Amino acid sequence: MPNIHYYKIKIEWTGNTGTGTSSYSAYSRNHSVEVLNKISIPCSSDPAFRGDPERYNPEELMVSSLSSCHMLWYLHFCAVNKIIVLDYKDWANGVMQENADGSGQFTEVTLNPVVIVADSSMQQKALQLHEEANKFCFIARSVNFQVTHKPTILVGNNN
Repeated sequence: MPNIHYYKIKIEWTGNTGTGTSSYSAYSRNHSVEVLNKISIPCSSDPAFRGDPERYNPEELMVSSLSSCHMLWYLHFCAVNKIIVLDYKDWANGVMQENADGSGQFTEVTLNPVVIVADSSMQQKALQLHEEANKFCFIARSVNFQVTHKPTILVGNNN
């Protein structure tokens, strides 16, 4: 029997500039994402869709969710395989296609993690574990587009 997990968030539109949605340009796309007892995330739409460029947009949050989920699974698999990760950074890229009717969808996301491991003997296994993390990432398993990885594994030290 699988474990079922529930997630509850609050989205609050804060963009009523006085006349609500009386026209397409009459309102702000600003809103917040809130989870009980956590810091509110200021959001808007992408600037291409009249959004505030100073705020996070849903597309950025989608790409960051994929990157974060992958990293957390990757670190887990490294820990259980005795791969000592000293540093992890990812510069993820997402591609969204907008259709003629205004709809759209993501067509791909590429994760570009740069991982520093403690010893050169760990590099090969550290590289392989990205595939394992992709198989387990809850978010990657839930999307209908390809999530690819272009990892770089470097050797460092604790200094």
